[in-house]
Amino acid sequence: MATRNHHVCYVVPPYMLSAIADSSKNDDPIRESARHALTIHKSYCDKREKRFAALCAPRGSRAANVHQRQNIVPDHMLQHIADSEDVDDDTRACAKRDLEHIRSIHAKYQESQGLRAEQKAGVTTEQTSETTEKTYRAVYDAKNDSNEANLPGKVVRVEGQKATKDEAVNEAYDNAGLVLSFYADIFNWKSIDNKNMHVISSVHFGENYENAFWDPEIAQMVYGDGHDFLTNFTGCIDVIGHELTHAVTEHTSPLDYTGQSGALNEHVSDVFGIMIKQRVEDETADKADWLIGEYCLMPGVKGVALRSMKAPGTAYDDPRFGKDPQPANFKDYKITLEDNGGVHLYSGIPNKAFYNASVAFGGYSWEKAGKIWWETMQSGQIPSRCTFIQFADVTVDKAGDLFGDDAAAIVRKAWDDVGVARKS
Repeated sequence: MATRNHHVCYVVPPYMLSAIADSSKNDDPIRESARHALTIHKSYCDKREKRFAALCAPRGSRAANVHQRQNIVPDHMLQHIADSEDVDDDTRACAKRDLEHIRSIHAKYQESQGLRAEQKAGVTTEQTSETTEKTYRAVYDAKNDSNEANLPGKVVRVEGQKATKDEAVNEAYDNAGLVLSFYADIFNWKSIDNKNMHVISSVHFGENYENAFWDPEIAQMVYGDGHDFLTNFTGCIDVIGHELTHAVTEHTSPLDYTGQSGALNEHVSDVFGIMIKQRVEDETADKADWLIGEYCLMPGVKGVALRSMKAPGTAYDDPRFGKDPQPANFKDYKITLEDNGGVHLYSGIPNKAFYNASVAFGGYSWEKAGKIWWETMQSGQIPSRCTFIQFADVTVDKAGDLFGDDAAAIVRKAWDDVGVARKS
């Protein structure tokens, strides 16, 4: 665990950090690092909560405009791709075309707003969010700097370039591509925002930083290298799928990052993260292990993953960071002020429901259960403060719409079996 951590995010949940900080089995520097990470966690959690609250605010309101961000590929990145000699011809041509398109859009926007003179005087303006025709990936090296203000770092590999000698760079690049191809191939969804939004990643963040996260304000992935307990974040496709899905959620049904809606936010990321992993490994629902972060734990740790969707509460049991505390049934749900109302703790309940439905349907998880959950997020029927039972009801309705009454009954039973049931 790094002593200079600047950010804590959701690959490693806060209850695990608390256990590390409290365990007498850990050395003092590790415990102190975990305490520091928990302090930072609060500010990061608040940032994500504000982000989703802004997205859920009425359009045109002041709150809705607080966290607007650029949704198009930045000029400097396109210029780098267009000028690079080792990018393939097709990608270089696309970058030049998109660069010209974006600059023309900016010119028209500035002219219509009377902003040209202001920009020449040094006044910056918001970029428009026009759709580009190609998704661009770029991976940067943070060079072990833990100051987020210095991100993304030094560019190492951009769309169309060949593999580098840095394994973490190549894994971040390739696995982001696998996530994007899953959304495109299975759900016809273009990148993160359905407008071919660029995907930027920074590797080697901090000294021995044992975490990875999607930052909603700077709109990019950030990866640490890991250390004593946790590692291989760029190599865990389900972790990357989980984090990038937080961004997809922003563009489908933003869920307030608190209480049950926050747990559903985390649940949706686990659902799509696990489906991406199962697609890469070509596993049907009944054959898959349903483990999130399976390859993040260092050898010697008594555990199999960060979370289990099949059996919440069984992923690990190690004296150095405690026992997996996730409940698998709503009867064990308790109101808490920790972790934004238990957003990581209670995501295991809907996770188990999705597992139940997937296995009951048979075949690949994305064929029926995944399609139902996707249509649920696209439905416009998910309120920002959605409860478990509200979410369950919409999934049952979508199951019926897509596959008939028998499918609806399967999904209802999946929720009933985890205690998320309509009162008789």
